[in-house]
Amino acid sequence: MKVAFATDDGIRVNAHFGQSPMFAVYNVTKSGGELLELRKLPDVLFQDEAGRINSRLEAVGDCTLIFLMQIGASAAARVTRRKIMPVKVPFGSPVDEQVKRLVEMLQGKPPMWLAKVLRSEEEGQEGTEGENLNGTDG
Repeated sequence: MKVAFATDDGIRVNAHFGQSPMFAVYNVTKSGGELLELRKLPDVLFQDEAGRINSRLEAVGDCTLIFLMQIGASAAARVTRRKIMPVKVPFGSPVDEQVKRLVEMLQGKPPMWLAKVLRSEEEGQEGTEGENLNGTDG
């Protein structure tokens, strides 16, 4: 699954969702985590709150989880509507430690919130796979 981390340095979770200058995007599985890319957001002067939220939603739209320091209520509602689970962690939490913890959760019995996310992700993939199969048969 793809997981985003709100960061200003690519090393620590140290940014608020609406002000994060970039997201470190990892692929996380039971066997480990790997950095896919650092998605830097363009500097836009005088961007309103809705614009900031939209640009960040675009940046993490393909992710299942987003680890962040803080997120406003309206942004959290929009993120969860996109089927992305926001996960608050303490300021300065090392990204690699969060990835390691997530891998450990996947290897063991995931907590209920993560099991729910994994279930909905699997259901989404099954639907996509079925569409692909139907498209090639057809």
